[in-house]
Amino acid sequence: MIKGIAKLVVALNGNVKKSQIAAGLAWGVLLGLVPAGNFFWLVLLVVSFFFNHHHGSKFLVMAIVKLLAPLIAPPIDLLGWEILHIGSLQPLFTSLYNMPFVPFTKFNNTLVAGGIAAGIVLSIPLFFIFMPLIDLYRKTIGQKIRESKIIRAIVKFPLFAAVEKAIAVMGSGK
Repeated sequence: MIKGIAKLVVALNGNVKKSQIAAGLAWGVLLGLVPAGNFFWLVLLVVSFFFNHHHGSKFLVMAIVKLLAPLIAPPIDLLGWEILHIGSLQPLFTSLYNMPFVPFTKFNNTLVAGGIAAGIVLSIPLFFIFMPLIDLYRKTIGQKIRESKIIRAIVKFPLFAAVEKAIAVMGSGK
């Protein structure tokens, strides 16, 4: 987790394209909304490696969304229930369920269906929301955060000193 935070900070402050960071953040939201432990999530994770984006930001945001899962689960579950109960899609869901190997994706689970739908719908707008936020961070907020008294005090704690050390190592290219 420390390396993930360090990689994101280095990317935000370095030469990584803002589009790559924003894409990683959007992928992280998608992967965070789909429950882990099923084949569909694994396929999404593998497919994500074929795209050019910042993997550190993907894993960090995915972890944050997974930590927020108890708060996010009720609306995701409701969305999945609504999708799985659309009358015109019942023949499709039935034929998918009767195909070999497709049931292993657990597409018929309300959390999986809702997570996939919410992740796909949210990923594109979030990408375009993250782009100007990364610019804003790079131009104004980042420097103010680094110079704040709170951050200088926090860095003195051993855990955060380890994060700062990891950032320094990654920033130097070692």
